[in-house]
Amino acid sequence: MDGILTGISAEAAAKAWLADFEAALASGEATRIAMLFAEECHWRDILAFTWNLRTTSGATAIAKRMVPSLARMAPHRLALAAGRTPPRYVERAGTRAIEAIFTFETSVGPCNGVVRLVSEAGAPRAWTLMTSLDEIRGHEDPANGKRWQDVDWKRNFGGENWLDRRNKARAYADRDPAVLVVGAAQAGLSVAARLTLLGVDTLVVEREARIGDSWRHRYHALTLHNETRVNHLPYMPFPRSWPVFIPKDMLANWLEIYAEAMELNVWTQTELVAGTWDEAAQCWDTVLRRGDGTERRMRPRHIVFANGVSTMPIMPDLPGLKEFRGTVRHSGSYGSGLDWKGKRALVLGTGTSGHDVAQDLCVSGAAEVTLIQRRPTLVVSLKEAQAPYALYDEDIPFEDCDLLATSFPFPVYRRSHQLMTARNRVADRELLEGLEQRGFRLTFGEDGTGWQIMYQSRGGGYYFNAGCSEMIIDGRVGLIQFSDIERFGPEGAVMKDGTVKPADLIVLATGYEGQAAAARRILGDEVGERIGPVWGFDEEGELQGMWRPTGQKGLWFHAGGLAQCRIFSKVLALQIKARELGIVS
Repeated sequence: MDGILTGISAEAAAKAWLADFEAALASGEATRIAMLFAEECHWRDILAFTWNLRTTSGATAIAKRMVPSLARMAPHRLALAAGRTPPRYVERAGTRAIEAIFTFETSVGPCNGVVRLVSEAGAPRAWTLMTSLDEIRGHEDPANGKRWQDVDWKRNFGGENWLDRRNKARAYADRDPAVLVVGAAQAGLSVAARLTLLGVDTLVVEREARIGDSWRHRYHALTLHNETRVNHLPYMPFPRSWPVFIPKDMLANWLEIYAEAMELNVWTQTELVAGTWDEAAQCWDTVLRRGDGTERRMRPRHIVFANGVSTMPIMPDLPGLKEFRGTVRHSGSYGSGLDWKGKRALVLGTGTSGHDVAQDLCVSGAAEVTLIQRRPTLVVSLKEAQAPYALYDEDIPFEDCDLLATSFPFPVYRRSHQLMTARNRVADRELLEGLEQRGFRLTFGEDGTGWQIMYQSRGGGYYFNAGCSEMIIDGRVGLIQFSDIERFGPEGAVMKDGTVKPADLIVLATGYEGQAAAARRILGDEVGERIGPVWGFDEEGELQGMWRPTGQKGLWFHAGGLAQCRIFSKVLALQIKARELGIVS
């Protein structure tokens, strides 16, 4: 890369490159395709060419992966996207480039693309390319078109009305769903909404009594730590009157509203307790247990585990903890600090939950609160933690932001987060130095890649400071290192120097088991072995087992924050719909 293009507009450069790229694709010649990419280059494909999420680096490797799919997918009609953000110069991950959104067609349907062009030898060459399937031709998302009108429902005197049909649909008295979704929070509801609008019969099961209880029953003070502007669910944005950070109960109630408004079939107080894959019938044989103890067998063709990155609480077997005479709770069932006014508390774990619980106890009048740090933790101020969402501050349409957010191949994504994290450390220097002076051990992620990659790698290990860091710095919240504890005893933590840190309450903010463990527990070890890892990055930088085929046919995983669920629910739904149509075997 030798700088930005001169003597040509961003639009003209993008048009010229797209024309050359279309001609190269039509030729089927790997060398012609490779010539259009820069020396450093990356291609991320989301279903358009590979029916998977794949990232490829290097011009030769990109062409080699692209060519075998050309005859089958027949990409054509490449053009700048009409009515979307026009080509423009941007800086991404420290590199100046022309960023252009384009559209194209394949044998399956319309697709979107994002290319970033840099100059090499004075010519536009692709630094990054993302291609994604938008819709399946003939099975378009009706939310993208006109409102439907059913004449039969218009004046059906003496017959079924809308409510009758809804009640019948969600009863499943005479049929089984094509898709069984486990979990009715943001992940389960978002993919169910996508599938329902694509005409795929979908049932969501939720073990709690109400939709949203997985949020509603968490600790009293919980509020989302990323901003409302990026957290909308598919088809239904949050009201503009909502606060910048959403309280847990507000979100929980919205999930109920969402399920009703989107006409989703949800059974609450229902658990998937067993399932086996019937290879001959190409479906699952599942057992659902209802709240009244009755069981229902269903034979869906697909199961989607959407019960979150955090499922069952991890309760570590700590030496001597069973001898403790006080109360031991996991942070997931902690409740409110008001119950512990005047009491002494130890909080094990310095991720988000640990900090929030410690702060809640402190402001609620606990006599003494001490955090126990097990490993270095990433701390970032709430303001600086929003840096990964800077795209949504650019004056471009929301749907373009979502498209651009998926368009960063992992090497570029990783570099951008290293730069963000370095800037965050400068902005938060006073806060971080204050924590270190109190003995708090800090990390900034592997190779300084920051909180978001830490979340996608291990599901936690960071804290967005909402006030607890200042409490640690000024001593209102104490801090000890887990490595200094010999064991736990009847009165609290027994330190290696022989002293005792007394407590009435020990809160274990020790995280949750992942989705793969939950699937193994329900579906058995054989299926668990086939699945492989779920969450964390593979060698290409794509999340393992997430929103893509797993080693077990008919088994899918969907999780993440609200923005991830909004964006990737579509990716997952398109893959399931394609299999229902027989487009993909």
